[in-house]
Amino acid sequence: MRRFFPQTLPAWVLLILIAGLLITQGTTLYFIVEQRSASNNLLELFRLTDRAYSLVKLMSPADPADRAQLAKALANPNYLVTVSDTPLIKSAIPSDDNLAELEDVIVSRLSKFGILEARIYRRSAGPNVEKSVPEDDSADDIGEIEKEFLSLATDISQSDRLVASIEFKDGQWLNFIMPLTPVGPLVSEESLPLLAAIAALVVIMTIWSLRRLTAPYRTLESAVRRIGGDLKSPPLPESGGREYRSAAHAVNAMQAQLREYVEDREQLAAALAHDLRTPLTRIKLRLELLKDPATRKALMSDLGDIEAIARSVVDFATHEVKDEAPERVDFWSLVDSVADAYPQVSFADESANARGLICVGRPVALRRCVTNLVDNAITYGERARLTLSGDEKDILLAIEDDGPGIPEESLEQVFRPFTRVEASRNRQTGGFGLGLTIARTIARGLGGEIRLENRKGGGLRTELRLPRAAEVA
Repeated sequence: MRRFFPQTLPAWVLLILIAGLLITQGTTLYFIVEQRSASNNLLELFRLTDRAYSLVKLMSPADPADRAQLAKALANPNYLVTVSDTPLIKSAIPSDDNLAELEDVIVSRLSKFGILEARIYRRSAGPNVEKSVPEDDSADDIGEIEKEFLSLATDISQSDRLVASIEFKDGQWLNFIMPLTPVGPLVSEESLPLLAAIAALVVIMTIWSLRRLTAPYRTLESAVRRIGGDLKSPPLPESGGREYRSAAHAVNAMQAQLREYVEDREQLAAALAHDLRTPLTRIKLRLELLKDPATRKALMSDLGDIEAIARSVVDFATHEVKDEAPERVDFWSLVDSVADAYPQVSFADESANARGLICVGRPVALRRCVTNLVDNAITYGERARLTLSGDEKDILLAIEDDGPGIPEESLEQVFRPFTRVEASRNRQTGGFGLGLTIARTIARGLGGEIRLENRKGGGLRTELRLPRAAEVA
């Protein structure tokens, strides 16, 4: 169910805004329609009272025999007026309280003319009511006003009616029927395009405003991602809205603290390398004085392991110390030069078409990244086959070996510092577990990634993916 909901903050804000507008507009239109209906009903009742007053005032002085002629003269197809000895409305019980009150008002106002009783009834228009005003579609020269009159007359002829029966003191009944004026729709075919255009404009302006509003936060997101790969990236500008300035300041403070921590680590590693160099040299000199060749050889081997461990730790801690400016690098040439140093490395045939792949990065660090991956494949798989390819966005270097592979649950763990699948710490069987860590750190600093997977036929496949540089005219 969650997949049907928005997944981003701007989409949620837009959905909430549109839903709020629809609810507000729908509620407003509902109340407007109800208010218009109530106001129109009150106006029609007033018109009925006024018409009854005019007819009664005109007919009350006339003789009963002359009232029929007056009624006939006052009637028209839409406003029927008759005089008879029986009321047109047979029931004396009103259909609702409003009409009952109106009957009392009419009797009260017309009592001075000798009116004894009034009956009011609302008659609904039937589904098959004939139009009293025919439409002449052949009259092309009809003006706009006349067309509106014809349309309004047609609507009136099909609307509900108010029927009134008023009794004179001599027993005659005045009956008349008054059609109700139809209430026009709030939304018509003429106004619908305008309303749709306004709604589209509101949505477009909302989307534009949301993009403007959330643009700093997208910048903040990309900056945080960039910091994860390169702590030396420039700090965020602390300008804009108060919330964004606060978030940018927090990110900049975090970046500064991380850089300070890393620099302290680098200084510690440099100091460690400097301080270890002197005692290790002394130990080597003293070992030369040993007379037992077997003991001297064993101790020299152990001392070599200590030096290798110290160099690995220093390399891991200081691989970002060098201030190397990024530049455009011919990745094919770089990989080819690394492969030349290893006779166990070969290229796949399809790699011949991958010349001219350019990326942007630090050349020395990038060479170190590729070298670590190739060296890892040769160390554990004896041979390495390289496949280089690229598309419009990325460059892909695939390295396959014939080694034992890596257990599935350890494919990510081997990227942690000092983590090795082979349990021993013998540098002759695979180093100290820092090569892949340094390689992935360098790749991610360039916006790339390294992924490992076991091959179906045995061995390991290592993929280095880097963003491809834009073409330069």
